[in-house]
Amino acid sequence: MSDRAPQRVRVTGPSRRRPDRTAVPRRRQIDEETQLGEIYLRSLLREQLRLSGISLLALAVGIGSLPLLFWLAPGLSEVRLLGFPLPWLLLGIAVYPFLVLIGWRYVRAAERNEEGFTDLVDTVDDP
Repeated sequence: MSDRAPQRVRVTGPSRRRPDRTAVPRRRQIDEETQLGEIYLRSLLREQLRLSGISLLALAVGIGSLPLLFWLAPGLSEVRLLGFPLPWLLLGIAVYPFLVLIGWRYVRAAERNEEGFTDLVDTVDDP
């Protein structure tokens, strides 16, 4: 064993000095239409486009598959619930809560994308 005492380590917190005045906010990259600003905007637009594609796909599969279902299983057209034919209930009533759900999820995800983008461009890059 060694007779030496363990070496002391200096522990510090985050820097408390003010940001450098020459630092460039990322928002200015967008305002000045630089290449970096275009990349930021393109990434937001790509993410929003991906989100809208997913929403449209859910809509097409969820609602578009109902006529296919009734075509493949013609016996379902004869089923009655509460005195109404099943296709009328599904296509005339049950579709609307589904549309509201897709719209609500889309808006929440779009807002999340925009909040992330705002957080990204509100930070300051060191020069």
